[in-house]
Amino acid sequence: MGIGDKMKNAAESAKGKVKEKTGDATDNEDLQAEGQAEKSVADLKQAGEKTKDAFKD
Repeated sequence: MGIGDKMKNAAESAKGKVKEKTGDATDNEDLQAEGQAEKSVADLKQAGEKTKDAFKD
């Protein structure tokens, strides 16, 4: 996994977390759900890349 991919996934996760927290604060369930989904996708990508990295070593 390249450093660019790691940064991109971390940024996506952070963006999702911000959306989720904003949805919480404004009682906007759609925004909250969208943030949770984005964060989950980014976290899964990170986990998959870490698994690939583990098998490279």
